[in-house]
Amino acid sequence: MNQARQALYDRIRESSKDEVILEEMIALGFWDPAQPGKEAAAELIGKTAELEREMSALRSEMARIDNQEAMLKALRKRNMEQAKARRVETKKRREAERQARAEAWRLKKQQDILYLGEGYSHSLGEQGACDAAALDENGALPAYENAAALAAAMGISIGELRWLAFGRKVSQTTHYQRFQVPKKSGGLRLISAPMPRLKEIQSWILREILEKVPIRSAARGFVRGKSIVDNARPHVGADVVINVDIKDFFPTVTYPRVKGVFRKLGYRGQVATILAMLTTEPEMVALEMDGQRYWMAKGERRLPQGAPSSPALTNIICRGLDAELEELALVNEYEYTRYADDITFSTRGREANRRIGGVLRKIEQHVGAHGFTLHPDKTKVLRNNARQEVTGIVVNEKLSVDRKTLRRFRAVMFQVEQDGPEGKHWGQAEHVIAGLTGYAHFLKMVDPARAQPFLEQLARIVEKHGNPVYPERRAARAPSWRRYQPDSDQAEATDAAPAANEAPAHPSGSEGEAATPVLEKKPWWKFW
Repeated sequence: MNQARQALYDRIRESSKDEVILEEMIALGFWDPAQPGKEAAAELIGKTAELEREMSALRSEMARIDNQEAMLKALRKRNMEQAKARRVETKKRREAERQARAEAWRLKKQQDILYLGEGYSHSLGEQGACDAAALDENGALPAYENAAALAAAMGISIGELRWLAFGRKVSQTTHYQRFQVPKKSGGLRLISAPMPRLKEIQSWILREILEKVPIRSAARGFVRGKSIVDNARPHVGADVVINVDIKDFFPTVTYPRVKGVFRKLGYRGQVATILAMLTTEPEMVALEMDGQRYWMAKGERRLPQGAPSSPALTNIICRGLDAELEELALVNEYEYTRYADDITFSTRGREANRRIGGVLRKIEQHVGAHGFTLHPDKTKVLRNNARQEVTGIVVNEKLSVDRKTLRRFRAVMFQVEQDGPEGKHWGQAEHVIAGLTGYAHFLKMVDPARAQPFLEQLARIVEKHGNPVYPERRAARAPSWRRYQPDSDQAEATDAAPAANEAPAHPSGSEGEAATPVLEKKPWWKFW
């Protein structure tokens, strides 16, 4: 029964209900095609069924088409959702990678120095074992293979080492206080005094590296155990004394030359670069913008006059020059010494005396070959029929001081002891007793026996009139101080220096330039 019904349903779906009824009526004899109108009715039923089949086919096709669009829409929606999910996942993955890189970079910066400013970073990748033979040859220097080892030896962090060595074009802080002092020969000398933290590091470099390097015996300036007396003593009693001066001695020594010194001592590129950056500085110009002071670097980095490491570096740089001038002196029967930029030759005997012109030309040639220039106005040839001085000490017959100056000194000492210090002066000292004390100790260094009575007299003066210490006046002179710490906008200095490290603010000048303060002139021996 069910099969018959299903077969009937199938016939209806294949044709139409009217056609199946017509076929059944014909089969059962209820429909006589011969009767009038039956043929037309059958034809109408057939056409209607055919139209219904076509309509059904069209509906099926439309349904299929509609279904495809829905499928495409659903597919597009699914693809968009998947793409969005992938974008979210990619964003999360990239953010995680960025954070991982940032953390790796932070950790790496804690252990290494990869950048010290434009133009100074190309050798920072050179790490590793030092040149052991060079280290031993130059005084058994300690080996520092990389920035981490150097910072550990200095007792500071990598971040602080980076901050002290970083070469910025523009900065809100400066590692130096700059001022000018009058020269003995006229004009002004720029002094760049390092701030306390940098000064400690430069002193460490001097103590742990530079002072261990052997230098020529002719170098007498800024050498432990030697003084201007040792520089003058070899020239006592000479017939002729030749004094020449190297022009702009410290500023002539630039950063590449200092870096080359540390390389020759045995250190690889990274350590040599850091040490050179710590011991050099460019000329700085102060600018004001929106009430904020900025320091702009101008020109090459050079040895700062005022840093504790600068004199020792010049002595090392001048080893070749000293060797050549020692040989020149030996060949021409001269004595030779050098105190920083002051070069002295002396000789005895007529034959050597006749060679003065040739010796001067050779000195100029050797000095020029080593990148220096003689000061044209400071070459002096002193004969024994006049006063001969070497670094301020008279050397005609023995080590002594200028008689005229000594007589004035004796007179001022007497006046101060009798009448007190009011209204009296000695040199450019702020207080007469301070100036007299400095000269008395200078005299003691040159001629202890002659200085002893003056030192006793000075003790009586101090006991009678007091020590020239005026805290209220010093406080009035003291510059304003501000925090000396890394720039917040300098990305390389991640670890700040100790907050207690402070630096003086600098007075501003006209038209955006710093007005460099000029300190009062003092006796030259006070600076050393």
